[in-house]
Amino acid sequence: MRLDLTPYRRSTIGFDRLFDMLESNARAATAENYPPFNLERLAEDRYRITLAVAGFSRDEIEITAQQNLLLVSGKKDDKAGNANFLHVGIANRSFERRFELADFVFVEDARLNDGLLVIDLVREVPEAMKPKTIAIKTGAPLSAVEDKTDVAEAA
Repeated sequence: MRLDLTPYRRSTIGFDRLFDMLESNARAATAENYPPFNLERLAEDRYRITLAVAGFSRDEIEITAQQNLLLVSGKKDDKAGNANFLHVGIANRSFERRFELADFVFVEDARLNDGLLVIDLVREVPEAMKPKTIAIKTGAPLSAVEDKTDVAEAA
């Protein structure tokens, strides 16, 4: 499937990053889906990614978080190269998964247990960017300011 966002690019300003991300994800959707994963929303500002990485040890997986990108990669050592398998049904190949993160989303924790890699994410919006309520004061109305130039000319 080809995604053409050209009409939207012509009529919007400042959304280039969003359109680039949509187009790259559309291309990647046709690519390989290994390892399988789940995306979960735990709360308003909490998320979880769970990847099925059976057969990978903690030393074979690397998680890299940088601005707006989470990269999870696994490098499988070829220790079983001499094994005499009759059937190989468990995927033991290296992988790389990329997740685009929104602004202010950070990795809070990562755990590997029972073949599942669980990555917890949290969105922490800085206080300066959060909406704030402005108090409305009450009291006497403001007095009018007299124009002192008229008084000076009359004198």
